[in-house]
Amino acid sequence: MGTTTVILVSVIGILLFSLILWFFSRYKKCPSDKIMVIYGRVGKNKDGSTRSAKCIHGGTAFIVPVIQAYEFLDLTPLSIPVDLKSALSRQNIRVDVPSRFTVGISTEPSIMQNAAERLLGLQLAEIQELAKDIIFGQLRLIIATMDIEELNTDRDKFLEAVSRNVEVELKKIGLRLINVNMTDISDESGYIEALGKEAAAKAINDAKKSVAEKERDGSIGQANAKMDERVNVSKADAEAIQGENLAKTEIAMSNATLREKQAEALRIATAAEKIQAAKALEEAYAAEKEAEEARSAREKATLEADVIVQTEIQKRQIELEAEAEAEKIRRKAKGEADAIYARMEAEARGMEEILRKQAAGFAEIVKSAGGDAEAALKLLIADKLEDLMRIQVDAIKNIKIDKVTVWDNGGTSADGKTSTANFLSGLMKSVPPLEEVFALSGLALPEYLGKKKEEPASAPEVEALDAEIVEE
Repeated sequence: MGTTTVILVSVIGILLFSLILWFFSRYKKCPSDKIMVIYGRVGKNKDGSTRSAKCIHGGTAFIVPVIQAYEFLDLTPLSIPVDLKSALSRQNIRVDVPSRFTVGISTEPSIMQNAAERLLGLQLAEIQELAKDIIFGQLRLIIATMDIEELNTDRDKFLEAVSRNVEVELKKIGLRLINVNMTDISDESGYIEALGKEAAAKAINDAKKSVAEKERDGSIGQANAKMDERVNVSKADAEAIQGENLAKTEIAMSNATLREKQAEALRIATAAEKIQAAKALEEAYAAEKEAEEARSAREKATLEADVIVQTEIQKRQIELEAEAEAEKIRRKAKGEADAIYARMEAEARGMEEILRKQAAGFAEIVKSAGGDAEAALKLLIADKLEDLMRIQVDAIKNIKIDKVTVWDNGGTSADGKTSTANFLSGLMKSVPPLEEVFALSGLALPEYLGKKKEEPASAPEVEALDAEIVEE
């Protein structure tokens, strides 16, 4: 019973959670650049008629399942090129009006409702073509009510009429006019061009007339100015001559007084100059004498200073060279001593390491021999036995015998050997025995290598050789 209750509660919880998720999934948000159109059962208008759609710009809305659905209208502006050709004006003159209109879906509630009813489900290209047809029709209608002069000169009136008429028609399908841009208007007959030439000619003539009038006024003014100039100049010349004469008289009187004063000043100045020149000459002689004495003393001191300084420099140079040579010898000796010490220290460390490794190896050999030093020694000798035998062989391998001739009569000795065999046996016996080699080094040959055979009491006589060795 308990398990059934838990399962039932779990199923109910899952269903409730799924229901909540489904509820929130039906709660839709509208972006700022779109209009969300909810259609289906959306209520009634104020007059009691059934409402076709509900438009929301921004915000959120709950979409009732089964009875409601939703779509979005894009608020992206549409730029529509409208090149109107051969539009008939009120004067029956056909004109070309190239223009560009920018339109978009309006966000006013009533116009949004029109857009939801007439544009929902259409692509932007389809909406653009629909708006283009409306604009063409209204442009032709407006141009038919205006003269060429109004179209060409009163452009503001033309644009105002276009905006008013086109926007009224666009609102019927849910669009609004954002901007109108018109370029130059032309006609097939060249009337507008003629009007332009007429206006240009009129402007040029007016400008020429204005220039001529200004030049005339300038000539008259220039003549009057010259007349006034001559009168004033003559009057000024007369007054200037009179003033010049009075000034010359005063200048002459002033010059006479000046010359008198200058003569007196010259006399006084000349006397003063003579006196000052004599004093200056006397002072110059005294200063020159003092300068000569000072120069002589300076030259003497300079000479003494040069000799002393040069001597001190040479002395200091010799001392520095001696110190440098001594320092060089000291550093060289120290470097050689350090090198010898380093080499000897390295050799000592190497020898110490070799001895340490040999001792460690010998300890391992003794350990392998069960702690028996004699057995370890036997192992070492067995390892070196090949080298010892090689030394014995090397003792006679370099003996140079140009030629050995053996005459053997084929006879045998008492021990059954031939003369040649006895000769070779004696030659090998001339090599130092292995036991004697060990004895010379203070060692005894191990027993497993064999013991020395005891000699009999009386040595046998040496048998005579049957062969003669002739050395050529």
